[in-house]
Amino acid sequence: MSNCTVQKALFPGLRRRRIEANFSGGAISSDWGVLLLGQVDRCVGLSEAVAAVLGDARRSSSCLHDGLNLLRQRVYGLALGYDDLNDHQELREDLAIQTAVDCTQDLASSSTLCRWENRADREAA
Repeated sequence: MSNCTVQKALFPGLRRRRIEANFSGGAISSDWGVLLLGQVDRCVGLSEAVAAVLGDARRSSSCLHDGLNLLRQRVYGLALGYDDLNDHQELREDLAIQTAVDCTQDLASSSTLCRWENRADREAA
């Protein structure tokens, strides 16, 4: 008979949200690798550098999601294999992706991401 012990992997918390990896169920996600991706991104600073170059000409007072969060949401979704924007309609409520993006509320909708992507021009590229 094997003697199994449950081990927990703890990740840095997000505000009042405690993040741990275990096998007991609860609010779960099959995309937990995005937490590691988010930590690496923050250490390297790649998404912040790209967001600074792209800029955000929208009125921040009327926007729920800033350019950095939109960029992270889209890039992390692509890294997880969600290349279609319609996938983000469900992903926006995924706790793992919310945490990786550093957001405690629903992420941007697929239509918001579409408008954000379509505003890019040749100069931004």
